[in-house]
Amino acid sequence: MTEERVWLGSYPEGVPADIDASQYESLLGLMADSFAKYANRTAYSFMGQDISYAQTDVKSQALAAYFQSLGLEKGDRVAIMMPNVPQYPVAVAAILRAGLVVVNVNPLYTPRELEHQLKDSGAKAIVIIENFAVTLQKCIAETQIEHVVLCAMGDMLSMPKGALVNFVVRNVKSLVPDFDLPGAVQFNQALNRGKRATFVKPAIHSDDIAVLQYTGGTTGVSKGAMLLHRNVIANLLQSEAWNQPVMKRVPDNEQPTSVCALPLYHIFAFTVNMMLGLRTGGKNILIPNPRDLPAVLKALSTQTFHSFPAVNTLFNGLANHPDFDTVNWKNLKVSVGGGMAVTSAVAALWLQKTGCPICEGYGLSETSPSASCNPTTSTHFTGNMGVPLPSTFMKLLDDEGHEVTELGQAGEIAIKGPQVMAGYWQRPDETARSMTADGYFKSGDIGIRDAHGFFKIIDRKKDMILVSGFNVYPNDIEEAVSLCPGVLECAAVGVPDEKTGEAVKLVIVKKDPSLTEVVVREYCKANMTGYKQPKIIEFKVELPKTAVGKILRRELRDALVKRLPT
Repeated sequence: MTEERVWLGSYPEGVPADIDASQYESLLGLMADSFAKYANRTAYSFMGQDISYAQTDVKSQALAAYFQSLGLEKGDRVAIMMPNVPQYPVAVAAILRAGLVVVNVNPLYTPRELEHQLKDSGAKAIVIIENFAVTLQKCIAETQIEHVVLCAMGDMLSMPKGALVNFVVRNVKSLVPDFDLPGAVQFNQALNRGKRATFVKPAIHSDDIAVLQYTGGTTGVSKGAMLLHRNVIANLLQSEAWNQPVMKRVPDNEQPTSVCALPLYHIFAFTVNMMLGLRTGGKNILIPNPRDLPAVLKALSTQTFHSFPAVNTLFNGLANHPDFDTVNWKNLKVSVGGGMAVTSAVAALWLQKTGCPICEGYGLSETSPSASCNPTTSTHFTGNMGVPLPSTFMKLLDDEGHEVTELGQAGEIAIKGPQVMAGYWQRPDETARSMTADGYFKSGDIGIRDAHGFFKIIDRKKDMILVSGFNVYPNDIEEAVSLCPGVLECAAVGVPDEKTGEAVKLVIVKKDPSLTEVVVREYCKANMTGYKQPKIIEFKVELPKTAVGKILRRELRDALVKRLPT
């Protein structure tokens, strides 16, 4: 099938057309290799303290034994609800080593959202940080949760630092609301019990489920994508192969180091930071709260790092922050943009300030997540989502499901490869709707392809605005307006309109307080055709976003619809 992959001609030297995901039967084998090979290396840096691979190995095996001692059996689901703290990778390794399934949970969930995910997954246990324990308290009675492991921010920091951090979090910053979870076991207590228990290595195979990764739920009910051991292995090997041309430039005397500012519960950071780091013997700098930009920059000011996966909003926020230059960016080899479209204005500013171009990629929870990426050797921002990764096939489909072969013609992006999920948890109907007969996953994203195999996202199918019969894609509007002087960020949504069916509403966060609606309208008039120009312009202090930084267009739409007269 090589002849079908026109994009292989755009691969950097040294990147293979295919990867061999069969070298590991499961993630257990990969972890065992890495724990042995890199025992003395730093795995995670957190609040100025290093945690080694050996420590991660010992603690995760103890926690795995603890889970087994509770009577949890192969295939049982265990939820993790924490920010980026070292207990997270320990819990992930423990769950997998015990033959269980990881259920990643957004720690900012409301009780209603948490209840849905716990009930849907059927999780029997949860590892949760005490900061969010009150959320669990409010819904645990409605779930199947039988066991709670309770973590504190400073659990894996040495004394007295760990105790001091916990005191400040609880008593100075008051970040732990009162809660009542009878029977909850403290993290370190669970480790101690696990050390005394017998660990039995389970028989885990490539087709066993490793992770239930819930979709964001921004376009409907949150669904659990079943990621098998082989899916995750394939994607981290694909990512390793793709990054190799630039990561080989890291000096021999420096450990490959990545900034982990995106939350680990999100599949982007889960695979591209944690699992890839584990595979390569890299160090991850754990950032517990990426929204606290001063704290992010302070944490990075003492570090040497080479890789920075992030979303557009984080790149933008950091590059515009007055403390940006307190960090040494000269060692940065690759900046990977994903999760949402990177705008050319942000990309230009990032390149100007770091000297490292943003290499934009594309993927979904359902693809573990990476499906395509621009070559890491790119010297400039392309504005597209790159070419399919090794062992990955992509095509465009029309509304009838037929392949779109005409270059430049839009269609729904469909993906096939070893990283594509096995289906949605307990939703065979949704799985069937999302897959083609020949095994392609239908992404719901609209894209185009050029002659060299580069794909470009136009927009989400559901986000498209129909103005007088013309298709208007929000990304197109946002890309243009983000270049307007005085605009920090923006979002475009469709709103009901008597004359045109729908009209464009533009929501802007100002960079320059003096920016006016008149200026924006003149800019739009000069830069986009009539039907694309916003009918409504609104200024806000901030845009609603997911914890990962994706702009929630639906929230903007819903807020407006509620205000419309009935």
